[in-house]
Amino acid sequence: MMSTIYLRSIFKYLFLSLFLILQSRTAYAQNDASFRLLDETNDQPIAGALWQYDHQKGTSDADGLITFQSTGEYPMFISHVAYGAWEIAYQELNMVIARGSYSLPMESQVFFPATIVALRPKADEVIKRDLSYEEKMAHDAGALLVDIPGISSIRKSGGYGFDPVVRGFKYDQVNIVLDGVQSAVAACPNRMDPPTSQMAPNMIDRIEVLKGPHQLRFGNAFGATINFAGTTPAFSEAHNIYGRISGGYESNGSLLRSEGQLGFSGRNYDLGFFASWSEGHDYKAGNGSLVQADFLRGSFGSNLGFKISTDQLVKISVIRNLARDADFPSLMMDLRDDDTWLLKAQHEIKFSHGYLKSLNTAFFGSLVDHLMNNKLKNLNPRMMNASTNATTNAMGGRSEAHWQYGNGSLYTGIDIRADQAEGIREREFLLGPNAGKTVYDNAWQNGRITKSAFFSEYQYQKNSWQLVFSGRMELNQGKITDPQPEFTEINTETSVTQFNPSFSLGGIKNFDSNIALGLWMGRAQRSGGLTERFINYLTVGLDPYELVGNPALKPEVNNQIDLTFQFRRNNLSLNVDLFASYLQDFITSRINTALNTRLPNSPGVRQFINLDKALLTGGEIELNHTLSQYLTQRFSVAYTYGKDITRAEPLPEIAPLELRYHLKGKIWKKRLQPEIGLREVLEQSRISPEYGETVTPGFFVADFSLKYQIIETLKITTGVQNIFDVNYYEHLTRATAANRMIPVYAPGRSYTISVSVDLR
Repeated sequence: MMSTIYLRSIFKYLFLSLFLILQSRTAYAQNDASFRLLDETNDQPIAGALWQYDHQKGTSDADGLITFQSTGEYPMFISHVAYGAWEIAYQELNMVIARGSYSLPMESQVFFPATIVALRPKADEVIKRDLSYEEKMAHDAGALLVDIPGISSIRKSGGYGFDPVVRGFKYDQVNIVLDGVQSAVAACPNRMDPPTSQMAPNMIDRIEVLKGPHQLRFGNAFGATINFAGTTPAFSEAHNIYGRISGGYESNGSLLRSEGQLGFSGRNYDLGFFASWSEGHDYKAGNGSLVQADFLRGSFGSNLGFKISTDQLVKISVIRNLARDADFPSLMMDLRDDDTWLLKAQHEIKFSHGYLKSLNTAFFGSLVDHLMNNKLKNLNPRMMNASTNATTNAMGGRSEAHWQYGNGSLYTGIDIRADQAEGIREREFLLGPNAGKTVYDNAWQNGRITKSAFFSEYQYQKNSWQLVFSGRMELNQGKITDPQPEFTEINTETSVTQFNPSFSLGGIKNFDSNIALGLWMGRAQRSGGLTERFINYLTVGLDPYELVGNPALKPEVNNQIDLTFQFRRNNLSLNVDLFASYLQDFITSRINTALNTRLPNSPGVRQFINLDKALLTGGEIELNHTLSQYLTQRFSVAYTYGKDITRAEPLPEIAPLELRYHLKGKIWKKRLQPEIGLREVLEQSRISPEYGETVTPGFFVADFSLKYQIIETLKITTGVQNIFDVNYYEHLTRATAANRMIPVYAPGRSYTISVSVDLR
């Protein structure tokens, strides 16, 4: 306990001292330096890119040339309307100068309030932010998101199915896509299998979190868009074979992870095969109690990239996910089988003449087959056996054209997506007056929602200004094809068509004082999802009340403004992102005492309704500081405030204030990298008692890792998570179903080790 208090004091001292750091500066000789910016695809020069090096600033000329005085001490920052914002570290910049050129891929979405996380950066790749381990293994992509300021997760299991919450927005309010087009629909009404659980991390290069209702090209971005960008084909002049294999172990829960890749490439093709396998068991919390957390997870897939010509590329992706026997102690059932197929085909053609620069078309299909039951539960007495077999399908496609007009870039396109869900809950009574009877409940009523949209986005860059205008017009059609009498008794309309316009405008102004200010204003409109419209008396919410859908829900509206501030100088960068969201017709639920429950032990029924007005506001601050060539530190803070304006009450499921600090060393030519991470989460007392929320105590945890690159192709990492064996739980973690007063505690102290062999 004394060690925890002592380290917490150091932690708070570091927060205060971050802004008081005094560094001696060494004079460096200045030398004339230059290099050319080139397009990664066709090696054409990139003109008009803004660059900054220490106090020097400028624009690349018609030949893409950047000329400056180099001291060898500072990084260079580059931004362009069609290629995004990039940082070249000073070590890499020396290599770029020697090489004489640097290539950039098109990546326009980074102008929005965004966080880019690179999972597997190449040796010469400029990255926005790296994860703690280059080959980070995870059986659930949702677990990778919680390290990003402003993102939490709803947890109903100790080890599986982490459902992201971005600034208080959750479920269908967050647009989750793979490569900007594909997603999956949770088949489990309780979201044991959220869309993030179907993303295979070892087939992903980076994660893009686009905050707010501003990026409208990839779907209805009501509160945020999380885009999992898959691996890019890596063609080679000669026939090449490459591979990677990684394995890891965590002591608490005896968690085993493994993943691998095998690929074949040539001048016109790149065929890669991927696989991962993870298995975990019950773990111990900080108080010594055992938390049910068994799971088994596997992913297998293949990516094919094929060049039809120098200007045309075809990509085909197949992913097969499976999950078995995952414990969900906060739910009445456990996951027994989850089988998913993710299929995608994409064609891209580039044009070198005229205003039209590229045309990108993709089609996808996502099929989920999910079985859950209560046969793994230790029930005494066992009153009934219950199971639900549910399936969901998501199919669609999109086509997008990119136009370039001088300093302006225009994206226009169409997309369509059709979601469908069906499933039957079976209840076999073993004891009581209904013993021997079996009852069937239609959970989804074969609900279907089709969304068709036209979208457009115009980006303009002039001198120090970068402006973006976005719009999306979406037609939403929902219906149920197998309506149940208990549902139609209270919902006379089972088919509805709604039109949802969304738009956003904003921009960034770069000042000469190393400061950039951004202002974004957006209005997004979203119709209710499958659960909100069509769920049929199932316990799928925060409390044990049964929930019933409402097809007559009005679309909810998010009116949001984001203010961004960025300061960069030498080895210091500060990013501030503040937001305020005024929500109209906010979709939530209320207890309806006039409705009867389907289960005798349910306290009542909630029905989805529209709330007149609600507010979400807050922001994130992140400070990155390079203390020396051997030491870097990062500090972040995130906070969200939610309020039901109509009733002057807190909104439920809002994460509390969170602070993080990371100190990372790089010694022996970066081969040895120790890192310590500290996390302080404050008490959450702004709660909604109506939804069964209780005050969540604050906590402080510390982690340590040590990474060593033995040789170029072999890396090893070891560490300790939750060093002081703190007993805690997150505010968004659900309570156990057996006892609502007992939460699902987080893991206590755990020792980890992982090894990776990369043969690229």
